[in-house]
Amino acid sequence: MVTLKGEHIYLRALEPEDLDFVYKVENDTSLWHLSDTQTPYSRFLIKRYLQNAKQDIFEAKQLRLAICTNSDDNTIGLIDVFDFNIKNKRAGIGILIQDQSDRLKGFGKEALNLLVHYCFKTLHLRQVYANISEDNEVSLKLFKTNGFKKIGLKKDWSFDGDKFSNEYILQRIND
Repeated sequence: MVTLKGEHIYLRALEPEDLDFVYKVENDTSLWHLSDTQTPYSRFLIKRYLQNAKQDIFEAKQLRLAICTNSDDNTIGLIDVFDFNIKNKRAGIGILIQDQSDRLKGFGKEALNLLVHYCFKTLHLRQVYANISEDNEVSLKLFKTNGFKKIGLKKDWSFDGDKFSNEYILQRIND
């Protein structure tokens, strides 16, 4: 049985009530390097996105879900499926736990496990992948613990204004 609810967290579609959380995440300049963001987003644009977001992954080719705690329904992060390619049965995955105090508690591991299971069992994907900066040891460990393997290194892939950094591509194939 496929479910998007785990022992400590659950994944759900974004709601209009997520405006403040998404606004905070999208405008946190310390996170911009993760998504190649270079400009802030207005509340108006994010509100319009939340009102008009297509929830059908087959149409939108992407899916963003909120990561919420079972204990108090608090939204703590976002997890994305992107570059959804039904023909080749693959997609990329990205994850973010917003607050430092919610990190390293197993929430990301549980969310990633739920989403990978959903991708394989419900979406019938053959493989999922992630792009992770070479110096992001926590994310590399998270994905490797979930069965992802490093399959390549993209040299000088990202520029932060001062220097270039390398980025790994990790892949998990549904056996």
